[in-house]
Amino acid sequence: MPPQPPSAASRDEPVIRDRGDACPGALRLHAADDGHLARIRIPGGMLDADAALLLADAADRLGDGHVDLTSRGNAQLRGLGAGCGGELQGLLVRAGLLPAPTHERVRNIVASPLTGLDRRGLPDVAPWVAELDRLLCASGEAAALSGRFLFALDDGRGDVTSLDADVNLAAVRDGERALLWTADPADALLVAAADGPRAALVAASYFLDAVRRAGTRAWRVSELPVEQALRSAGLGDRLAAAGIPSSAVRGSAVPRAAAPEPGVVEGPGGTASLSVFAPLGRLTTAQWRRLAGLTGRVRLTPWRGIVVPGLPARAAEDALAGLAGAGLVTGPDDPWRSVTACTGRPGCAKSRADVRADARAVVAQQQPQQPHPQGSRLLPVHWSGCERRCGHPRGTAWADVVATADGYDLSAAGHAPHRGVPASELPAALAAVRRTTSHDAAKK
Repeated sequence: MPPQPPSAASRDEPVIRDRGDACPGALRLHAADDGHLARIRIPGGMLDADAALLLADAADRLGDGHVDLTSRGNAQLRGLGAGCGGELQGLLVRAGLLPAPTHERVRNIVASPLTGLDRRGLPDVAPWVAELDRLLCASGEAAALSGRFLFALDDGRGDVTSLDADVNLAAVRDGERALLWTADPADALLVAAADGPRAALVAASYFLDAVRRAGTRAWRVSELPVEQALRSAGLGDRLAAAGIPSSAVRGSAVPRAAAPEPGVVEGPGGTASLSVFAPLGRLTTAQWRRLAGLTGRVRLTPWRGIVVPGLPARAAEDALAGLAGAGLVTGPDDPWRSVTACTGRPGCAKSRADVRADARAVVAQQQPQQPHPQGSRLLPVHWSGCERRCGHPRGTAWADVVATADGYDLSAAGHAPHRGVPASELPAALAAVRRTTSHDAAKK
């Protein structure tokens, strides 16, 4: 198993923070080696065309002409000038992406990307996204959350509740109820679906109180010391005080699902959606505008993918072929389907290598992935320029490729680690470890 990054520390070893959270935002720009970086929170990854096109304008006018996708379904602009903050803020206000400047870094909400779009008949949790975002922005207390605190709103399929969020809200199939939990789904509460967003905000308030009592300045629920761990009994009391009825559900079984595969997603009433991925999570503004122009809406996913909803089913295949021609990943056999990387050199001073260039060189040597035996899939691989492993996959095992002073270290569950592997030898080493059963890939 790849080593866990510091953010995944065990509760038995609480993280003691000696400073506030410096996570970048749209107003707090991060100085990188390739210019400044802005991270724009997009609750649920849901964008309309006007907002998406204004982001593309900002990337072209102020940045490097690209839009990066993050592992939380947000967007990043890189290569920004140090003095562009005011102009960028104006563009984002026009796009409706800064409804509450004091809260812009805490609007970290992921939602099931296909909710309401496919034929599974699961509840549509898109209204939860809008309501929770409204409540967050209206709460003065919520502004104290770190830029890393994460809400997951799941329609019952179990895709985003596998992402180690701090507050999880999962719809029950009847659409009338929802499960709410923080660290452990086996210690969940059942609430009315209509109360779900308000209950999620109460859970965040419960966390902030625990942080104050602990005195550790924790950013995530997983960082709380065990004596301050959040329990359903305590959360139930908080909900009752807020007028939200709840009941304990012990040992609840929550499904776990993978990211939507690239391709056409058949929907109700003769509609379809397109699911595509951006190689290494990076889009040119031309690709971005093409996606936004198809139906006037896009959904960014926590797996650096994009869902385009609302196409007529008869036009979906031709539209998908056009996106393939534009350089996007449109099928599960594409070698880029399961490869991710941090920024690496030259954008990050901490990186020991240009990991994206090395990843491209390895992928260029690969053939399209062949169909796998039933129940198996290719293990994802993540390239990191240092031990921080920024942007690594969540909720799944992965082949871990980390740059060192002596080459790359490669590790994966069930395999002996390889140390100091030259980039030229990585294709063979990776091929030996990446094929695994879906059961093993679901382990963490």
